[in-house]
Amino acid sequence: MTLAAPGPPPASDFSSARPAAWLMALLFSLILDAQPRSHPFGGSPSRVRVVGGDHRCEGRVEVQQDGKWGTVCDDGWDKNDAAVVCRELGCGAVKRAISGTSFGPLTQEDQKIFIQEFKCSGMEESLSQCEREDFFDCTHEEDAGVVCGFPQTVRLVDGPKPCQGRVEVKHQGEWGSVCKASWSFAAAKVVCRQLGCGRAILTRKCCNKATQGQGPIWLRKASCSGKEISLQDCPSGVWEKSNCTHDDDMWVECEDPFELQLVGGDDRCSGRLEVLHKGEWGTVCDDGWGEEADQVVCRQLSCGDPLSPSAKFRRRFGPGVGRIWLDDVACSGKERSLEQCPHRFWGQHDCSHTEDVAVVCAGKSWGREFMGMAWGEGRDGVSHQAGHLLDTYFKGYK
Repeated sequence: MTLAAPGPPPASDFSSARPAAWLMALLFSLILDAQPRSHPFGGSPSRVRVVGGDHRCEGRVEVQQDGKWGTVCDDGWDKNDAAVVCRELGCGAVKRAISGTSFGPLTQEDQKIFIQEFKCSGMEESLSQCEREDFFDCTHEEDAGVVCGFPQTVRLVDGPKPCQGRVEVKHQGEWGSVCKASWSFAAAKVVCRQLGCGRAILTRKCCNKATQGQGPIWLRKASCSGKEISLQDCPSGVWEKSNCTHDDDMWVECEDPFELQLVGGDDRCSGRLEVLHKGEWGTVCDDGWGEEADQVVCRQLSCGDPLSPSAKFRRRFGPGVGRIWLDDVACSGKERSLEQCPHRFWGQHDCSHTEDVAVVCAGKSWGREFMGMAWGEGRDGVSHQAGHLLDTYFKGYK
């Protein structure tokens, strides 16, 4: 509650008043008025967004006031506040409350900071239910950011590659095909972008009987422009089961430029693993990584067999910088390319660069003849010696 400034004493009492006490009361009143006040953030759920991330569920947090978008200072910003943003945007569970400076330049050069601090319990349905303090002393280097789980709502299945296949969307917890009556090439462009699969190449009716869907067929009039980040961002009608047949299921093929490299080693067949996505190289987290994944990388790079040394030896290649693109990569070892291994959505992880994957393949740097001898494939009488040399080399890293 703001205290009202006391008025001057009546003229008849002025001689008996204490001017110093009156001035102190006035000063105290002005100080209270100057303090930031906590009160609910007024606004509809549509007045919050996250921008600058790789998908609609990560980025710098922005709120709208008087028709303009502004940022939020990270004073007190924590997972409770971030959880409310994720819930409000329909983005699943919060993963991290982080600095908004991780997500590139501001939407507008003259963009303002609207909120100093949110004070959410983490149980609210929207930021409008949280107390907040108005902005008073932040810079944009202190903007708040968030990374949410981004539950999967679209996928491509039964195709030869992860970025080709029959379109399926998830509605009311159930996956279903999409009918041609509600589809367009603009929607295909959005799907490819949402899945991190590059440029859309084509969309058409599918499929032969082996690749037709079996579940429901969802119909929605999705009016995508092709520039949206996800299908949820396209103006649309209500999802409902359609009268189409699975002969009308839609198929999408995306460009899927997938490149990888090993850096920091003696040559291209050993080092820290990096993959190219959206024109930017990034690392791979070692959660779930195993010898089978080593096999796939070495095969894809034509670098011979994997050596699969200890974790300590792998760390000699150092941590990477920038993006961590992949996490929870689960290869069987039979894949021809790392892109065929199941993994989390591009950019989704719970890792730091201390967990970057490194791979060592036999390759030329180790000498194919030497490696052949080490495994008993070389000249007679030399395999034991080669094996001893290899054991000695790795001994310090076990």
